Amino acid sequence: MRQPFTETSGIARHWGFEDLAENGPLQYLTLFTGVPVWLVTGYAETRELLAHPDVVRSPMDGPHRDTIEDELINRTERHMLGANPPDHTRLRKLVTAAFTRRRIEALEPRIREIAAGLLDEMAATGSPVDLVNAYSYPLPITVICELIGIPPVRREDFRRWSSVFVNATMHTAEEYVEATTLMLGFVHELIEQKRTAPADDLLSGLIAARDGGDRLSEDELTSMIFLLLAAGHETTVSLITNGVHALLRHPDQLALLRAEPDRLPAAVEELLRYDGPLQAAIPYIAQAPIDIAGSRIGAGEVIVFALLPANRDARKIDRPNELDITRTENAHLAFGHGIHHCLGAPLARLEGRIALGMLFERFPELRLAEPDRDPDRTPGLLMNAIRELPVLL
Repeated sequence: MRQPFTETSGIARHWGFEDLAENGPLQYLTLFTGVPVWLVTGYAETRELLAHPDVVRSPMDGPHRDTIEDELINRTERHMLGANPPDHTRLRKLVTAAFTRRRIEALEPRIREIAAGLLDEMAATGSPVDLVNAYSYPLPITVICELIGIPPVRREDFRRWSSVFVNATMHTAEEYVEATTLMLGFVHELIEQKRTAPADDLLSGLIAARDGGDRLSEDELTSMIFLLLAAGHETTVSLITNGVHALLRHPDQLALLRAEPDRLPAAVEELLRYDGPLQAAIPYIAQAPIDIAGSRIGAGEVIVFALLPANRDARKIDRPNELDITRTENAHLAFGHGIHHCLGAPLARLEGRIALGMLFERFPELRLAEPDRDPDRTPGLLMNAIRELPVLL
């Protein structure tokens, strides 16, 4: 019987996975949650396994699974991120029909307008200002709410509920169920409104999406809205915040970006690699034995992909711990790989480019208010999120 590695100090903290990566690209250990898993920290191993047909979504997916009712699970988790083929293929095809590149590209003027308004508010408030609350958070939450079609009057409620939903492991089962139930009630109301009076928004598009006689069910619709919230704004918050923090800590790179703003798309890719929004992907499971990196992953064993160290694997990336916005080859894994590669990656990239470009243009003297202190990061397995980032304008 394989004995799991139990030395888990730091695994839920930023750089915890980085420390464990020193033990090799693949290791068997027990998470702070008490679950034994195969932790994958190598770049090549992550790509190989994420594309492996016997690596599927794990039935352990979902918070508080042992205490909440199946009905609540079905109404929030029947989305493509938690599905395997053929269900995943069907769901992704339907969602892609509504979540088009044309719809995303059309958002650029509005994203710039939202960013400009937030920057005006920051300037009026004065220094110091918490970048997370003033800019990184309100920008993507406003974008995703407008994209879905959520009216402004309900967005503060939505923000409060979604915070509990996304950070479920940091809340009790009772808190999770309450927030999720309230948000579900609102989402159902919104779906009925869009059915009665469709608009030019994503939710109306999802309701109308068809593939022949197929369409999204009610549970699939509500689950997709929950997925959009989790993947559509929390990760972008971290992309913006972590990116600003990294650039302010590397003034030479920021100076180069200011001098050559055309490097912004490449800079966003490097920031995603260097300090991306996710520590790890949602767990998978091996449905058959898999031999890799000198080890055998047994059927039924859980696999966790640690994306931060995979993106800093020295076997793949030259000078992996250096921030270098001039990199020409940057096939990072911040958006995953394989069939579950993030469908919203183009929107995240667009928001990241706009947010960073406009911020540094508006405040050329922007600097960290506490340059000698590493910012606190939200504890947890998945997210790599800075709690607050005080800056001087």
